[in-house]
Amino acid sequence: MSFRIHSGRALQAPAELSRRALLLGAVAATCTLSAPSGALARDTAAPTLMLAEVYRPGMPLDDHWVSEKYDGVRGYWDGKQLWTRGGERIVAPAWFTASLPAAPMDGELWAGRGRFAQAVSTVRSQTPNDAAWHELHFMVFDLPAQPGDFTARLAVLRKLLPITDAPWLVPVPQQRATTHESLQALLDKTVRMGGEGLMLHRGASLYRAERNSDLLKLKPYDDADARVLAHVPGRGKHARRMGALLVETPEGKRFRLGSGFSDTQRNEPPAVGSWVNYRYNGTSPGGLPRFARFLRVREDLASSS
Repeated sequence: MSFRIHSGRALQAPAELSRRALLLGAVAATCTLSAPSGALARDTAAPTLMLAEVYRPGMPLDDHWVSEKYDGVRGYWDGKQLWTRGGERIVAPAWFTASLPAAPMDGELWAGRGRFAQAVSTVRSQTPNDAAWHELHFMVFDLPAQPGDFTARLAVLRKLLPITDAPWLVPVPQQRATTHESLQALLDKTVRMGGEGLMLHRGASLYRAERNSDLLKLKPYDDADARVLAHVPGRGKHARRMGALLVETPEGKRFRLGSGFSDTQRNEPPAVGSWVNYRYNGTSPGGLPRFARFLRVREDLASSS
C-alpha cells in the first residue's frame, strides 16, 4: 500500500485506514514546515538567555557554584511580564506576579520533582488555573541585567529574595563546587531524591546570552533537543503509523529518531515543527548522536514554522 506525502496535512489514502493513520504520513525534509494549529503564537522575539553546555569529568571546578537542575519550564521575568524561553507570553494569575521586583530575573517555573508535565500544563494554559499555579514556584537562579560576575549577582539575588508576600518566589540554593568526586556524590543523592541533575555556574562569569561553558549541566545521561521536520512512515509492526521522526538539532544536524516511543506516541506523534528531547550515548565523528532515544515533547519550547 502506498502513501501520498503532504506537508503537515492528512494523507489521501484508502478508507479502511483509521483517522489516526491518515494524520501520520511523512513530509519531505526540504518541505515548508507549518506550526501545529493548536500551538501558542509568539508575542515577541524569544528572550536572549544564557544556555548551558555539558559538564565532563576533568573540567576545572575552581570558582564554580553548584545547584540542583530543576525539571520545569524556563521562565524569564522582564520586570513586568513572564515569558518562556521560546518567547511565549505566560499568563499567570495577577497575585503570582504582583510582588515580583522590577529587576529582570531568570529562573525555572517548577512544580516539584517528577512533575514536569504538571508545570508545562499550568504554564501553557491561556486561562490560568489558580489552584495549579499555587503548586508552582519560580526558582530564580540569576539576574541578567545586574552588573558584575555571577558571584556578585548571586549576592544581590540573596538580598532581593525571598519576599515575604511571595513565598513562591525562591532564590535557588547555591553551594561551592569542590572536586569531581564530591560533585558525583551530590548528583547521585539528587537523582535518588527524584531530581534531574545539577547546574554549575562559574563565579567570575558575566551573564552572556548565548550557550557557553560558564554555565554547565550535569545529568546521569546525555540529552538534547531537536526540532521535528517530518514523520517517517513505519514498516512491519509499525506499518500505518509513525516509524521515526526526522529531526534537526539547533546546530543543523539531521537524523532519524526512531526508538523510545510508546504505541500511543507512534499513533499520535509529536507535531511537525515541535521540539522533542532525546537521550543518547555520545556522538559520532560527524557529530550525530549515537543510540538516540525519544524522551518527551518539549512543550515548553515554542513550535517553529
